[in-house]
Formats: sequence, structure tokens, C-alpha cells
Amino acid sequence: MKSEELDFEKTSLLTSLRFSLVMLGLCGIAYSGATTAVGGLLFPEQAKGSLIERDGRVVGSVLIGQPFAGTNYFHSRPSAVAYDPTGTGGSNLGPANPELRERVAADSASIQQREGVKAEQIPVDLLAASGAGLDPHISPAAAKLQMARVAKARGLSETQVAELVASHTEGKQLGVFGQPRVNVLLLNLALDALPAPVAAVN
Repeated sequence: MKSEELDFEKTSLLTSLRFSLVMLGLCGIAYSGATTAVGGLLFPEQAKGSLIERDGRVVGSVLIGQPFAGTNYFHSRPSAVAYDPTGTGGSNLGPANPELRERVAADSASIQQREGVKAEQIPVDLLAASGAGLDPHISPAAAKLQMARVAKARGLSETQVAELVASHTEGKQLGVFGQPRVNVLLLNLALDALPAPVAAVN
């Protein structure tokens, strides 16, 4: 009887091991390889991270936010992870947290000085980080707030910059989900692609 029990246990163990190996091959290798291959064929840009190249150099991704400095660029919303794609997440600080209030107050003061506006005119997305900390978009209102500064820094008319912002404003996904938004990287690249303004001759 003991010999039969041992044989049954060995058979069960071998069956379990074979099943585990088969499932590992199917789910861990075959399925993953097939979905990766199909995704690369159907969505080649997205599969590579939606990277953008200029002059043979990767300047960013359509999907990941990044910081911009200087008066001649539109600025992104804050990031709780310093725009690090390997460490996504929010700050998890509540509205009453002194650290968050201090950071928002400092950002508000900086924006007021840079844009020449009052605190109540600043759209909330220029003060609040996104949940993942990597949102590449700002609201049309946030872009509009920065148009005068960017136009002045580049020697362009506000109408020119407003038209560029309008052409880079994305609507709701499928006309239903989310809110209208502007991809900051794409907008700034479009700015750089504009011909330099001709200086007036006296």
C-alpha cells in the first residue's frame, strides 16, 4: 500500500511539474512574445515609447512629461517624481499638509512673477502634480496663461502663438473621455520649427 501511495505522489508531482512548464511556456514565453510582436507590427511608434527625434537625437516622448525652463518655452505642470519615468507616482500629501502648501505657495509666487498674473488667475494644473507625475499635457487655460510671455520672448505676435496653441489642442478622447489638453513637448517643438521673426529695419 505504501508503494502505491509513493507511486501516486511521484506521478502527481511529475504531472504538476509538466503542467507548470507547459503553462510557463505558453503564458510566459509564447503569449508574451506574440503580443509584443503584434503590438510592434500594429503600433510601432507606441511600442517603442512614442519617442520623438530631432536631428538624430531623442528629445522626449509624447507620453512622458518633462521640465522646460526659460521664457521662450511653455512650461509643464509640476511633477512629484521630478519627471522620472522609473519612479512614477504622486506625493500622497493631503491638502492640509504643510509641505504641500509650502510648495504650492512657492510655485504660485514664481508663476505670478513670471507671467505677470494674480494667484487666482493660475489654472490648478500649473500648481498640482498629476497622479503619476508624468503627465505630458497642460490645460488650454494653462497654455493661454503663458502665451504672452512666450510671444514676447520669441518676438512673435500673441495671435501667432495663440494659433499654434489652438492647432495643438487635443479634444476629449473619443469625444467623451478626459478634457481638452495641450502636449507641452509637441507645442514647444512646433515653436522651435517656426521661422525666426524678421527684425524691423529703421
